[in-house]
Amino acid sequence: YYTISTVIIVLGVVFYFKNGGFNLGVDFKGGRSYVYGFEKGMNTEDVKKTLAVSFGGEAPEVKTAGSTSKLKITTSYRINENTVDADKQVEQALEKGLTSLNTKFEPLSSQKVGPTIATDIIYSAYGAVLFSCLLMFLYIVLRFKKWQYGLGAVVALFHDVLVVLSCYTILNKMMPFSLEIGQDFIAAILTVMGYTMTETVVVFDRIREKLAESGKTDVHGEERNKIINFALNSTLSRTILTSLTVFFVLLVIFIFGGDAIRGFIFALLIGRVIGTYSSLCISTPIVV
Repeated sequence: YYTISTVIIVLGVVFYFKNGGFNLGVDFKGGRSYVYGFEKGMNTEDVKKTLAVSFGGEAPEVKTAGSTSKLKITTSYRINENTVDADKQVEQALEKGLTSLNTKFEPLSSQKVGPTIATDIIYSAYGAVLFSCLLMFLYIVLRFKKWQYGLGAVVALFHDVLVVLSCYTILNKMMPFSLEIGQDFIAAILTVMGYTMTETVVVFDRIREKLAESGKTDVHGEERNKIINFALNSTLSRTILTSLTVFFVLLVIFIFGGDAIRGFIFALLIGRVIGTYSSLCISTPIVV
């Protein structure tokens, strides 16, 4: 199991450098983001080249937003100018470029995040994840009276975050929808951490219960391993059934929930599977 997890994380690191980093959303890198609907399917590269001319050679990022007739256009053009006039000029340059494509279009949504705000959001995201890990470590240590349980839980949390990030970097250009990392992704990561902690506490409770029933809470070696293995097997069906229930609900939302939340739900789907896996196959071996 350590090997499986290590391979996924190493692949994530390789694709991170190959793709030039994470696919950060406007929340984290700053810029203006617009979603436009077109009367027919559009080629993103053609749109990108056309807009690069109207933006003075600065090519924007153009992606499909669920279908080829709906495009998400992100640009950092004049982002350091926080004036109403600058906003209007960017929109005028955008519409000028889109008009030259000779296809009817309409604006659907827009978003703007300045570079200072984006930096603050990044630090807040790091703080939220690390602070959550610290609190969960303290909770597990206080509940189970052994630091080994706390260590196993925190390793599982970091493992889940790294695996979900790795999946995002590996699958970024393979999926038919955007895998941007923004504030909604951080919300998904914190939710995944909550899932993992819930499953881990259930598993650890069963281990403590079986050790207490055997009257050998301080037993070591092969005998202890057999007791822990029995505890894992006794909670296995409950863990899998609970995870599948949540997974199927998330799958329905993923299919029918719309483009706006697809990336967020995708992170939860991966996290649900990985959270169940880590609570059984990563955190418990760490405790042992």
